[in-house]
Amino acid sequence: MKHLENDSFTEFILLGLLQYNPTHFCIFVLITMMFLFTLTGNSLLILLILVDCHLHTSMYFFLWQLSLIDILFTLTSVPKMMTNYLLHKEVISTSDCGFQIFLGLALGGTECILLGLMSYDRYVAICKPLHYPLLMNWPLCRQMAVSSWTSGIFNALIHTVCTMRLPFCGSREINHFYCELPVVLHLSCEDTLTYETGILISTTILLLIPFSVILASYTLILVTVIQMSSAEGRKKAFSTCSSHLTVVSLYYGAIIFMYMRPISSHTSGQDKVASVFYTILTPMLNPMIYSLRNKDVMRALEKILCKCLLYFKM
Repeated sequence: MKHLENDSFTEFILLGLLQYNPTHFCIFVLITMMFLFTLTGNSLLILLILVDCHLHTSMYFFLWQLSLIDILFTLTSVPKMMTNYLLHKEVISTSDCGFQIFLGLALGGTECILLGLMSYDRYVAICKPLHYPLLMNWPLCRQMAVSSWTSGIFNALIHTVCTMRLPFCGSREINHFYCELPVVLHLSCEDTLTYETGILISTTILLLIPFSVILASYTLILVTVIQMSSAEGRKKAFSTCSSHLTVVSLYYGAIIFMYMRPISSHTSGQDKVASVFYTILTPMLNPMIYSLRNKDVMRALEKILCKCLLYFKM
């Protein structure tokens, strides 16, 4: 009877990220500002890439895909968290919870693969410039993008269906600010060891393989850069590579920490901090790292601003 009663539940309780005190309210304001900056920065970057013909290259094609993922990733969790905090609401339906799990896994997996493709694109452009038009042609780039989205969605669909079909016993409280696979899995009253092994395998494929490609690509890039005769060129390349690797390391490090540990070893405090890195922090940093330091993007922005000024003067 108790099992049937638990199966009839249609809601989870999200305990959230913040408490109702002055310090956490300041953090809430900070998160709100970061959220707005993420939406503005990534949307502007997408607009510039689509409008300016000089940015119609494979690198910027992958970049606007990354910006789109960052927007959707942030929208998956942050608005719900902000709404719950303002309305003092903690309830989320099981269907909405499953949808959050699906979107988080799909977008996260797609971004992992996409970051690997972007690093390979930079490797070819810097280390094999004469072969670049052949190796990174438009049909191949489109196939790469479609493959990354398909892989992420397929992996997310499998894990979401398997997770939401598990029996949940006792408390339905999720000590997190959104429904995330390891946290929800922790509530199951069924032995999930076999399923956790499946998660580890898929995580290895979607995380460690692209991360290995990133490390190998940037290692080869740095070797090529060291051999440059221009000291200014070396300095610029080192600065660019270090900033890219810093953001990528934050993103991959947090996800690996979240998804490659046994479910039993998870604690709510650590999980929340790790999730903030890849749902709030890196989506905000990506447009700054990939655009503000990029002369082509800044030139496109200047063109747009000049056109707007001329339009308003008329």
